[in-house]
Amino acid sequence: MPRQPIRLPQAKNAEPRKAAPAVVTPFFDALPDSALIRQSQLVQDSKRPNVPAPLPFSPTTLWRKVRNNQFPAPVRLSSGMTAWRVADVRRWLAQFASNDDTAEITGA
Repeated sequence: MPRQPIRLPQAKNAEPRKAAPAVVTPFFDALPDSALIRQSQLVQDSKRPNVPAPLPFSPTTLWRKVRNNQFPAPVRLSSGMTAWRVADVRRWLAQFASNDDTAEITGA
């Protein structure tokens, strides 16, 4: 005998459930220098292409730059969680603000 889905009774005049709102990443410029920012907030994520990111490269490039000391090292928050100090990222971005050649930033 096939299983039937369980249907829970709804209250009269109950509105249908709405999807949970998407998590909004705080805009980078609004964060205080003392804040920490995760990788998913720093670089463009293919899973969330409409979410703006302050760095114009992929997660792989980010970690390559960290490994080659071309980008500030993250802070280890736990065994599987790292984040960057917003002040360090802003300082790194400021180094290239006056530079017209973006190839240095993107690694192209």
